[in-house]
Amino acid sequence: MPDMQAVVRELCSPRCAGRRPGTKEGAAARAVVVEALRASGLDPFEQPVPGLGGANVLATLEGDTDRYTLVGAHFDHLGSLGQQVFWGADDNAAAVAILVDVARALAAARPAGRGVIVAAFDGEEPPHFLSGTMGSVHFAKSSPVPLDRIDMMVCMDLVGHALGPEGTPDEVRRSLIALGAERSAGTAAHVDAIARAEPGVIVRRADAEVIPPLSDYFAFWQREVPFLFLTCGRSRVYHTPEDTPEKLDFAKMEATSRWLERFVRETCARPEPRVPFLRGARDDASSLRLLAELAGALEELAPQARQGRRAAEALLAACDREGRLPEARRHEAQMLLGMLEAGLA
Repeated sequence: MPDMQAVVRELCSPRCAGRRPGTKEGAAARAVVVEALRASGLDPFEQPVPGLGGANVLATLEGDTDRYTLVGAHFDHLGSLGQQVFWGADDNAAAVAILVDVARALAAARPAGRGVIVAAFDGEEPPHFLSGTMGSVHFAKSSPVPLDRIDMMVCMDLVGHALGPEGTPDEVRRSLIALGAERSAGTAAHVDAIARAEPGVIVRRADAEVIPPLSDYFAFWQREVPFLFLTCGRSRVYHTPEDTPEKLDFAKMEATSRWLERFVRETCARPEPRVPFLRGARDDASSLRLLAELAGALEELAPQARQGRRAAEALLAACDREGRLPEARRHEAQMLLGMLEAGLA
């Protein structure tokens, strides 16, 4: 039974170097994922992606109903450039390791209610991103179950690192950002209720539109499938050869795995016949609360964070009763988040 560190080491090994789709290294990475899921008690199968030269790796745990929770993360990366290898530990070997760990726990004690689909997507990185050869786009077009039977798509990307360098307060370093909960009925309240349920990770909500589409959840959002995107944002080694396993925070990853297992079990057990997608929903206030909380926690370390906290609080006061900012001011929240991400990289 593989542990998370073993999965990360294999995906970041010379055998899988760079994990670019359509290469022998990409095929080796896919084999690692298949074997890890098989060793975890699942029966994985490959879903070839036309035009990619690769395939998604899928596994299904049947439930008590014909409805599902989908948990996914992409396993591909950028490959090599000359002698430089883009190892992709945080992007996205860490998420795949968490995916395998959650799958193992769910296979050992199956959730009540809905079934679970585990998806390791290929072809997320450029040049495939948001194209027809992106693995998650192909899945959404050719899902093994009708998309309207999927009540929640959980996507992980860039979840392996702590926020901020050593010395940053734990209140910040342990943060995991959850986007998109506002897009489905009951999900925001669910996330908030268990935000601190697992020691070692703090889940903080933000509106999905505070950033551009950045990962595999987008194909599902476009098709009005409820989704939750978990991320820690881009670190200083994002898309560089320095994205290596020793920079990961494995304790935080273990806490994230425990939290996600809990979220999936509770989502599977939700009593609604179907989780409704909320078309046009928005919650700018959640993004601004996240910004104010993180900036406030950083004030003693970085006095300039006080200005960011005050800016976030001023924008929060400008939201209407539904938590929406005036359209003319939405870019200010996006700018604040970009500044925070850069400051914590």
